Amino acid sequence: MALRSGWLQPTGQTRVTTRLTALGATTPVDPVASRSGILPGSPNGTYRVSGYSLTPIGPMTANLSYGRAVVQGPGSRGAYPVSLDADMPLTFADGDPFNPRLDLVVLRVYDAEFDGQTRSEATVEILQGQPKAVPEAPQAPATSLSLFRVLVPAGCSAGTGGIPWSTSLTDLRTTTAGVGGILPVYNNATVPGSYPGQYQDNNNARQLQRWDGTAWIPYPKDIGGIAPSGSLSTGSYAGQYRDNAGVLQRWTGTAWANYQPPAESEATTTGATPLTGWGLVGFTARRTKSGLCTATVTVTRTGAQINVNSAGNFDDEAVCVLPAGWRPALLVEAPACDGYGNGGATVNTSGQVDLRTWSSNGALVPGRNIRISATYVL
Repeated sequence: MALRSGWLQPTGQTRVTTRLTALGATTPVDPVASRSGILPGSPNGTYRVSGYSLTPIGPMTANLSYGRAVVQGPGSRGAYPVSLDADMPLTFADGDPFNPRLDLVVLRVYDAEFDGQTRSEATVEILQGQPKAVPEAPQAPATSLSLFRVLVPAGCSAGTGGIPWSTSLTDLRTTTAGVGGILPVYNNATVPGSYPGQYQDNNNARQLQRWDGTAWIPYPKDIGGIAPSGSLSTGSYAGQYRDNAGVLQRWTGTAWANYQPPAESEATTTGATPLTGWGLVGFTARRTKSGLCTATVTVTRTGAQINVNSAGNFDDEAVCVLPAGWRPALLVEAPACDGYGNGGATVNTSGQVDLRTWSSNGALVPGRNIRISATYVL
């Protein structure tokens, strides 16, 4: 495991170090300076930034993961490409007996040619803050990149359970990308752009944004894209879509119309069961994802003829049962007809269909097909 900085040491620049730290162009800040930051990326593309992440491995110890970064020096000193080729364990000092403190983890570059130090190397350092009732993190030194802020509670040590990592870590990493590339935003959504026409992907806002010289503007209307809310008052072509305060709208050519998606539905022709004295001729049903169902069942009388009095009444006759999943939430009335007479039926929550009324002085005659249809909420 080695932390390497390209073209920093006066001697000993190896071919491996040169290859690992060959980062290409960086995001500019001005004509001669670049933006410090972590290069984005992670195994399998799962995370936006995985380089230099901090993962707890013990009460007072955490692993700093491998990655690549750029650290810009003051003025026109230039940018230092830095790479960590394996995880690095970091151990934090025990807490003060009385007050908490904030430590700062930084990626720091020493350059004897400029800073008056006797070192020319890149390091990862834990800068300890002063214990206070309301602690403050130390200032990051020049030619460094802040990675994490860590709260070390009063009395904290391995013997007392260590640092409560889930609430003590503050991620300070920021990203950088090649000039002309789209910057993946990470803790730096409000950092000004470098030139009009620069782009960044703001993951929190779910927007591709363009720097117009003074502000980051959501990129609104690529052909086929959905314009963000508030960005478009008049459509550019019929069929264009926009988000209008959470409502999807389509430009008709003259006005915005709320989009009505087609109802997703499914259908069946099986599962209905005839009851005694009846035969099943057919069954069809269709239901939407929202739970609205239309069902038609066709039955024929196989038992004795049932005669109907002059009032159209007869004892309720159970004809069939609808399959589970296709039954109404409440009892519903349904019309019935065989081409000779007509009447009414009920569809029960159990799925049972009962004929209840028929044409005056009519009859339920064997061999005739009776169709019963109903629309209801499941």
